[in-house]
Amino acid sequence: MTTNDLIERLASELKPVSRKAVVKRIGIGLGISAVASAILMWSWLGMRPDLMTAAGTMAFWTKFAYTLALAVGGAWAIKRIAYPLGSIRISLVVMGTAVAIIAALAFAQLAMSPREHYMPMMKGHTITVCTFNIVVLSLPLLFGCFWILRGLAPTRLTVAGTAAGLAAGSIAALIYSFHCDESAMPFIAIWYTLGVLSSALIGAIAGRFVLRW
Repeated sequence: MTTNDLIERLASELKPVSRKAVVKRIGIGLGISAVASAILMWSWLGMRPDLMTAAGTMAFWTKFAYTLALAVGGAWAIKRIAYPLGSIRISLVVMGTAVAIIAALAFAQLAMSPREHYMPMMKGHTITVCTFNIVVLSLPLLFGCFWILRGLAPTRLTVAGTAAGLAAGSIAALIYSFHCDESAMPFIAIWYTLGVLSSALIGAIAGRFVLRW
């Protein structure tokens, strides 16, 4: 058998891949891991007892909108980096815009408050556990994101790992918001964002090894 015959034979056995295959894999990976993270949050931390009351406040929905915007940007980053030479720049712009908005809201809230309230608004009463909790809740999601990417074709492994960490941390922050009763914008802007960035750092480091072909 000649080389041309071998190539022709191999090519003839190829089956077309559905255009929805990538989206389907992302949906399965993020869906299952998000449920796992939510179960972990519910069993470990529990839902905030005043959730129904909090849902009637602007602060709750602002925190929800911020973490949801990050989660959408993170999931989009997974899709964009799943292809060879994929880029997450647009996703970073989306997420950066969300961070800029929450930072602006935080500064505005500080500007309208007495100076003696600055530190309590930035530290809250869960400063020692907030970022840690988000990172822990991101771990099932990080495994899910790595599963997604290992079945696709990312070529920039550190960037792909960063995208996985951003997605995992952002969705974890969204899930954590249903437990956390912090409402000050400075607290959310600092410690929630730090939780997402910590997960991104873990993803960037682990991605170089986990995603290696």
